[in-house]
Amino acid sequence: MPSPSQPRDLRTELESLTTEAFRPELADIDRLPTLDLARLMNGEDATVAGAVADRLPEIAAAIDAVAERMARGGRLVYAGAGTAGRLGVLDASECPPTFNTDPSRVVGLIAGGPAAVVTSVEGAEDSRELARTDLEPLALTPDDTVAGISASGRTPYAIGAVEYARTRGCLTLGLACNAGSPLAAAAEHGIEIVVGPELLTGSTRLKAGTAQKLVLNMISTITMIRLGKTYGNLMVDVRASNDKLRARSHRIVALATGAGDEEIERALTATDGEVKNAILTLLTGVDGPTAARLLEESGGHLRAALEARR
Repeated sequence: MPSPSQPRDLRTELESLTTEAFRPELADIDRLPTLDLARLMNGEDATVAGAVADRLPEIAAAIDAVAERMARGGRLVYAGAGTAGRLGVLDASECPPTFNTDPSRVVGLIAGGPAAVVTSVEGAEDSRELARTDLEPLALTPDDTVAGISASGRTPYAIGAVEYARTRGCLTLGLACNAGSPLAAAAEHGIEIVVGPELLTGSTRLKAGTAQKLVLNMISTITMIRLGKTYGNLMVDVRASNDKLRARSHRIVALATGAGDEEIERALTATDGEVKNAILTLLTGVDGPTAARLLEESGGHLRAALEARR
């Protein structure tokens, strides 16, 4: 049971955080016209990209380390609570349809489990032990990466995830929005995107959430580029699981090869809908099985397979 001093200590800690700071100049925003409020929010959001830009060297170093391990078969695991956890789950869930990754390769863990994605699970973020419990079934290895995400940088669940991952020899990332955060200090790669006080005091789903989304987009997207999941800026590993994605697959092959519709459909049929393989057959004249072999030999990198054939 918490001691009487704990809530007071927590209040003092929150008051020291940039993300929790009160802005007196915004005390009357509820009186503003809607258009003025929209302009105000838009102006606030416009500052986020600059805050991310200030940390690009740290972000790039983290991405290179993640990609190196994923190239050896490792996984990327996001761990966070509340908004931060939801953003991790979102980024992880978008990797299979975008890059044709197995769902086990990029994993999002949120304090309180899947139900916490849509409903607040009180107290879950306060437990470091819960993070360990959630990570243990993954049987982490040194090729895996665990990224703790927390706007405050002090969330016990995120810190606990990073601390446990380090005991397993994993690469660790700590993404926070306050300088000098315990989370960044606990991780091998600390990334602190300081976006400043929020429009609504302490509502870190705003600028802090936007900053975290931008960084997570970079981590997953650039890692996948490094792993050969794209050809130029084309998503050649897209999984055609619905009509829209089948149409996108066709368009990607067209953009990469300049081939006509009938040629593309024949190539996609001959390669079981695999975009990379279809492009390789069209650009080199090899058959489907040969394309599959060349891609396997090149580690799935289409550009390397094309260069090997030339």
